[in-house]
Amino acid sequence: MKRREDSMISSHRSAARVRAAIGTAIALVFSVNAAGAAAESQPAARAPAREWKYYPQPPQAPAGAPNVLLIMTDDAGFSSASTFGGPFPTPTFDALAREGLRYNEFHTTAMCSPTRAALLTGRNSHAVASGSITNVSVDEKGYTSVIPDSAATMGRVLRDNGYDTAFFGKNHNTPLWETGPMGPFNHWPNAWGFDYFYGFNGAADDQFRPQLIENRNQVEPPAS
Repeated sequence: MKRREDSMISSHRSAARVRAAIGTAIALVFSVNAAGAAAESQPAARAPAREWKYYPQPPQAPAGAPNVLLIMTDDAGFSSASTFGGPFPTPTFDALAREGLRYNEFHTTAMCSPTRAALLTGRNSHAVASGSITNVSVDEKGYTSVIPDSAATMGRVLRDNGYDTAFFGKNHNTPLWETGPMGPFNHWPNAWGFDYFYGFNGAADDQFRPQLIENRNQVEPPAS
């Protein structure tokens, strides 16, 4: 009888240990699941960037460098916008001017190619061979329409200092005989330091079916 009782006690103890082990296993499973869920809710730690020893490093814009947006409106007088007392309401320009600076001594040339050349290079248009529009280029000093390589553009300066650069819209500064699909391309916006170009070359184009260029390739205009 005693042996049977001892056997029953031993069986009860074994069952208790099994139940305890199962309970511990379940608790561990819940703990692991909870830890996994918590880990998933936390953003993954970003691996530190590898620092190369010998590969050349691309230039980086300094911390806090501002974005630069330069807008040129073609065939518009200096005092057209309400920002400078003109008759045409330009509320966005007005708001920008209130928060920034107004420059009122800009040298206007009354033509788009010379104005754009001066704006891009920071030089007098005649100093960069852009005394007139490209369509009337002549073999005279200051009038060939070929911006020299020695005149760095704003795009090139920004790109060389770590900026991503782009040129959108009308480009009327590439010499007329270089605007074809075979180039040469060393006087196109890409060569002036702009990583991306989307617009057209020349004085004017069709408002509905413009001959659009993306970098160096002609593309179909977007569907209206």
